[in-house]
Amino acid sequence: MRLNEFAAISTTKALLVPYERRHVLTYHAWMEDPAIQEATASERLSLEEEYENQGSWRASHDKLTFIICQPLPQGEHGTSLCAGESDAPERMVGDVNLFLYPYEDEGEDQLPSETLDFCVGEVDIMIADQQHRGKGFGRAAVQAFLQYIYRHRDEIMQEYAEDKDVRTPPKLKLLMAKINKGNAKSIALFKSLGFAQEGEVNYFGEVKLVLPSRVLTLRHSGGFALDLPEGYSELVYSKDQNQDEKR
Repeated sequence: MRLNEFAAISTTKALLVPYERRHVLTYHAWMEDPAIQEATASERLSLEEEYENQGSWRASHDKLTFIICQPLPQGEHGTSLCAGESDAPERMVGDVNLFLYPYEDEGEDQLPSETLDFCVGEVDIMIADQQHRGKGFGRAAVQAFLQYIYRHRDEIMQEYAEDKDVRTPPKLKLLMAKINKGNAKSIALFKSLGFAQEGEVNYFGEVKLVLPSRVLTLRHSGGFALDLPEGYSELVYSKDQNQDEKR
């Protein structure tokens, strides 16, 4: 999506930055690992194909991606973030994504495209290196990502609708995650953030966890229904376009 092209999210436990060309070399190295390919149901790509993917993901109206990095040092939280140092390869941890697609209610006839009312968001996270797992990066990243989705849900839906033949942007019906039944840590992570299992394990051995749309609402007290991550702030992500194009 274009929405987060110049947006970063900072908390005390993680930094999220938009996926740019400068990150592709490291991302490609991660995806060379057969275990990660299997866990993410991904095929091995050439470096050139990975660069093409990055460009297509940026232009896509139904995919929102951030690269997860180690948090900014204490005291370095301003209003903007210059690309390069804080998201250098050695500080990259993984990625977090939102995939959007039309909501289908089993047992009901499909709505014609011009009257599409709802869509579903699937949240996906990867912590690439073993050394970074079990340290809270995953929970911190998903928690921050959910806040961003809540705060910008209207803009997300607006961009999603740009390449759909609909009169008005659909509403976000629910968020969900599909996780391998053997991945107890990921299942526990999402459940700790309010997701609940729906149905049984599917044909592919996945558990479906759902966060109802009512959770993405304001409490009467004025606070967020979703817990606000410590130190949450949205920063302007500035980058050297010429430097990025050379990579």
